[in-house]
Parts: sequence; C-alpha cells; structure tokens
Amino acid sequence: MLPFHKVAAEDFAAVNQRILDQLHSDVPLVENIGHYLVEAGGKRLRPLLVLLCARACGYRGEGHIDLATIIEFIHTATLLHDDVVDTSDMRRGRLTANAKWGNAPSVLVGDFLYSRAFQMMIALQDMRVMAILSDTTNTIAEGEVQQLVNAGDPTVSEENYFIVIHKKTGALFEAACETAAVLTGCSSEEQASLKLYGRYLGLAFQLVDDALDYRGNPEELGKNVGDDLAEGKPTLPLIYTMANGSTEQAQLVKEAIKQRSAEKLPQIVEAIEACGALDYTMERARAAVEDAKEQLAFMPGSEQKTALQQLASFAIERNV
Repeated sequence: MLPFHKVAAEDFAAVNQRILDQLHSDVPLVENIGHYLVEAGGKRLRPLLVLLCARACGYRGEGHIDLATIIEFIHTATLLHDDVVDTSDMRRGRLTANAKWGNAPSVLVGDFLYSRAFQMMIALQDMRVMAILSDTTNTIAEGEVQQLVNAGDPTVSEENYFIVIHKKTGALFEAACETAAVLTGCSSEEQASLKLYGRYLGLAFQLVDDALDYRGNPEELGKNVGDDLAEGKPTLPLIYTMANGSTEQAQLVKEAIKQRSAEKLPQIVEAIEACGALDYTMERARAAVEDAKEQLAFMPGSEQKTALQQLASFAIERNV
C-alpha cells in the first residue's frame, strides 16, 4: 500500500465492501467477471481521489463512499470496453476479461457496471453530481471514439493528442475531484480548483503511461512494451519524433503507425530516445504535476492534502 492510500485506509475498506455489495447479480457470470476485475487490484486512483478530496475539504458524511464506488465502476466499465476495442489480452499482469471470457461477456458486463453506477448516482440524490458524471461518461466515450479514428494516422497533431487524453483519462480524474467538492459543499471556486487538480493529474498519469510504453519493464507494467505502437496509436513520444527527429526517424515512425506494427520497435525506441521525445513527454508530465499542486493552495494543511500532493509527485516518479 502506498503512503497516500494509508491516509484513506478506513474509507478504502468501506469502498471495497461497497463494491462487492453492488456487484451482486442474479446472473453468476456478472459476479464472476466483476470479482475478477476487483481482485486484479490496481492503484484505484480515481476512488482514492474522491476519498482524499472529500476529507481534505472537511467532509464528515458517508456519501463519499458511494461516490468513490460509482467512479470506480465507471472506470472499470471503460477498461472492459477498451480491452475489447484494443483486442488486449493482458492488464495488470493478468489475462483481460475478454481474453478469459470473450468479447461479448466483457462488453455486457461493462454495460452492467455503467448502469449500476447510474443506479447508485440516483440514490445520492444530488443533481449536480449526476450532471457532472453523466457529462463525463459521454466525454470518455467521445475520447474512445476519437482515439479509434486516430489509430493508424501519423498526421495526428500534438494538440489533438492532448484533447484525446483529456477526454479518455483526464475527464474522470477531474470528475472524481469535482464531485467530491460538490458533495462536501465547497464554494464554486474551490470546486473549480479541485476539478483542475484532477485534470492536470490525469494528464500527467497518461503522459507517463505513454512514455513507459517505450521505456518501461513489461513485467512491472503488466502489459507488453510497444502495445500502443502495435495498435497504431500516435502518442506524444511518436508525434514528437515525427516532428523533431531526422527524416529517416520520422519516416520509420510514420510507417509503423500506418501499418500498426511493432515489428521495428527496437529501432523506433532508439529513434524516440535519440531525439529527446521521452524527455519531452516527461517534461510535459512534470509541468502538469506542478499545475496540479498549485490548485491545492486553498486547502488548510491536513494529512489528506499532503497525500494529494504526494499522489501528484507519484505520477512522475513511478515505474508502472
């Protein structure tokens, strides 16, 4: 358990129990896949953000437990659907649900988790929270479609890349933080600050993920290095290399994206390193982390605020 998890350990235990309670279904396959995903672990960053933000803002109720569970269900549903779309067979070092049970069950259980999240949202009886989460779910879907459109296209711009990663990743991070602030009764200015904290944090995590796809250790990552290249995803390290590398390096990357092939991964990694693309990607991640930390200035000192600052630093210090 990481230090920032320990601060919310009691609340986290309650969230884990709520997840198990809400996975109940009369259809055994739903519960089987649901429990498989829960047992896979992961950092659970999005529900953690709900717990830390709520407590840091002085929340003393129990609604943040349900809200954190809702956020985790939405995230898990997107992972189920992502793995089908990307034909992924590994996540967190284990078989993906689609590799284990097939595409159809994975998509349908993803739908179950989405609908269960919305059932729980209704129970919260907070229209502002519902509005934020329904808009966010729509934004994530848009991001997924845009990423699908961009696959195999080496002309995707850096600007377009950042739009996609905000929709795919940043949007749910910011929703976790903003809805926690809404639930707590924070001022509109404080809600806006926490929303931006989540946005910048989400961008930092995605930027580092995209760098690790060319620099990480497969065993630590729990997936294969070069997976993004094999799917033809024009991520920032590749976009930077095409714009700033030599003619030969740029052409090498363009062809790999077009062909959605990781066959020349060693040469491409060499090109990415040589032109400074990974350093540039990490610089952008570090800048996002600093922007995130600045948004916490309004908060009084607390162990939860310290944990939020540590979480931001972790985004760029991690290996997985």
